[in-house]
Amino acid sequence: MRLIADLHIHSSYSRATSPEMTLSNLDTWAMRKGIDVIGTGDFTHPAHFSAISDELVPAPSAPGLFILKGSDKETRPVHFMLTAEVSNIYSTVSDGIKKTRKIHSVLFAPSLEAASRMNKSFAALGNVSSDGRPIFGFSARDLIKIVLDSSPDSMLVPAHAWTPWFSIFGSKSGFDSIEECFGGDYAKHIHAIETGLSSNPAMNHRLSSLDGITLISNSDAHSPRKLGREANVFDAEPDYFEIMRIIKEKDTAKFLFTVEFFPEEGKYHADGHRECGVMWNPEETRAAGGICSGCGRPVTVGVLNRVMELADRPVGFTPERSVPARHLIPLEEIIAEVLGRGVNTKGVQSEYRRITEAGRNEFTVLLDTEDEELRRICGDQIAGAVSKVRSGEVSISPGFDGEFGKIKITKDNTGLNRSDQMGLFKTI
Repeated sequence: MRLIADLHIHSSYSRATSPEMTLSNLDTWAMRKGIDVIGTGDFTHPAHFSAISDELVPAPSAPGLFILKGSDKETRPVHFMLTAEVSNIYSTVSDGIKKTRKIHSVLFAPSLEAASRMNKSFAALGNVSSDGRPIFGFSARDLIKIVLDSSPDSMLVPAHAWTPWFSIFGSKSGFDSIEECFGGDYAKHIHAIETGLSSNPAMNHRLSSLDGITLISNSDAHSPRKLGREANVFDAEPDYFEIMRIIKEKDTAKFLFTVEFFPEEGKYHADGHRECGVMWNPEETRAAGGICSGCGRPVTVGVLNRVMELADRPVGFTPERSVPARHLIPLEEIIAEVLGRGVNTKGVQSEYRRITEAGRNEFTVLLDTEDEELRRICGDQIAGAVSKVRSGEVSISPGFDGEFGKIKITKDNTGLNRSDQMGLFKTI
């Protein structure tokens, strides 16, 4: 069976997160989106862990997963996986040079007992109550030891691996390799990385060092509407251990594809300085010596530039064992563009609810519904826009320095060439 999983989200206990990110709301929105397995987010936070323990029960036929108490047994329930994101900020010294590292990681636990063991270790080492994504002063290497000590079936995945400020490969505080970050003894336990909104699998394929690493995609949602903006699609039953096996082994027969943002839309894709309105491609940044032409300070070097810095392969290279990707735009954004209104307006929200109810859920509409049925459900204009998104007929002013890119569905057959996957910078 096809199973859609969004495994990196946050609860209402994380900073800058909607109060609507409760377990019951996550259950409701996951059904609306068409998500089968969703992360709990933030199991490190005492109040959220208490809610998880009180409101969820082990799923009767889905090992290692949970369902909301009182879930309708007549319908297929949403399954929850125990997940959390943590931040490690620490210093390393190499060749006499001290550097501050800021790494975010997604943690996975197979049971409440394993999550509780992690939480006990974390509480002894830092403040776990102030934020759903706690900040620790110890290293990523120490973190993975805590994760593995909780259970051999627990797992750590570097989060949004290319984000400039907080990631394993980020331009501001990251490393150049998994081995450099975790050391040779623990790097072997890193089986996957999360590509993040500003990169996609094609960009990561340019690094031969990642050939044995599974590339996963998740929404990192801070509000219910953002669920599923990126996701993973498996040929599997709901089962924590099978999902982890597919990821660990990079089982391309069972990992069908990832659902991706167009990476240019991500808020750190290009280089730039938001305050000065400066947005550059990597070639322009190099020509300027990395210094903003507006204020004379360094620009934020984005994901595309950082990928190019570490790449040892040309654009378009695809390894033999790779998981396909499908690039989509959330249905609300498509409706908003067609109607010429804001995403949060009543008209857009009313049409979104109507379409998702008529078409079963958002992913069914975006991924599966054939053209004739799509026109019947959505009307000609929205159906035509969905078809254009499926074929990559979009144009994007890329995101930079924390500002999301601006995406438009094109009115003709021009737009991004997705076989290139670097559409906006293909002259570099």
